[in-house]
Amino acid sequence: MGRPPMRHAPFAGQVVWITGASSGIGEALARAATEAGAQVVLSGRRAGELTRVAASCAGRLEPFVLPLDLTRPQDFAPAAAAVQTRFGSIDVLVNNAGVGQRALAQETLPAVERAIMEVNYFGAIGLTKAVLPILLAQRSGSIVAISSVMGYIGTPRRAAYAASKHALHGWFDSLRSEIGPQGVHVCLVCPGYVRTALSHHALTAEGTAHARLDRGQARGIAPERVATAVLHAVARRRDEIHVGGPELWAVRLKRHAPRLWHWLLRRAVRSGRI
Repeated sequence: MGRPPMRHAPFAGQVVWITGASSGIGEALARAATEAGAQVVLSGRRAGELTRVAASCAGRLEPFVLPLDLTRPQDFAPAAAAVQTRFGSIDVLVNNAGVGQRALAQETLPAVERAIMEVNYFGAIGLTKAVLPILLAQRSGSIVAISSVMGYIGTPRRAAYAASKHALHGWFDSLRSEIGPQGVHVCLVCPGYVRTALSHHALTAEGTAHARLDRGQARGIAPERVATAVLHAVARRRDEIHVGGPELWAVRLKRHAPRLWHWLLRRAVRSGRI
């Protein structure tokens, strides 16, 4: 079971900026944050889908649609300035946008690996660095990085994706130690399987879309559960949370019993379960 829904408006008056807001976790988070009283800023590449999500958000404040492509770092500072000018502050930045992978490591083209890193890693840290001066001047606010269980483990056909999430952990853990004393909170969110279109849009070895729903994705938790967990984590200033199903045991097993984890992973691969 997920956490109970919020029955008040703990984010009233706060500006919450969400990337990857056109579907999945981002879309669910947009609705949850609006319901919690926030002024939501929706970013992503698909302006039409952002408009659809904005129309579906039931709250006192209408979401602000701000299309943004994370492969265009030259747009980050102007986007941050636009949000600050419009609302006067930025209270929460949720780095949610990301792209998946479904391809063997040895077959994946270098350009595809770079494309995954560009969105999942460089895009997230670039936008964070554009927003950071605003948060530091306020001496308040939260930065959220939506990572994954894959930030701790690696499984077949996800090498570049896992690498990007491992990199997020190193960067945001370091950032937390640097800016925490200045009042800015950093939270890593590590979901397991979530029922989103991630596998549909995941990149193959040549960079085309995987275009099908994986078994793990199909049996995953609802994105609304992740959204609720994120808002609770921000409200409680948690450093890191894990949310998902039975697959979360892999994180602890990899950390505390790595030989057993690798043995189980090899068995799962041989049996075709992964």
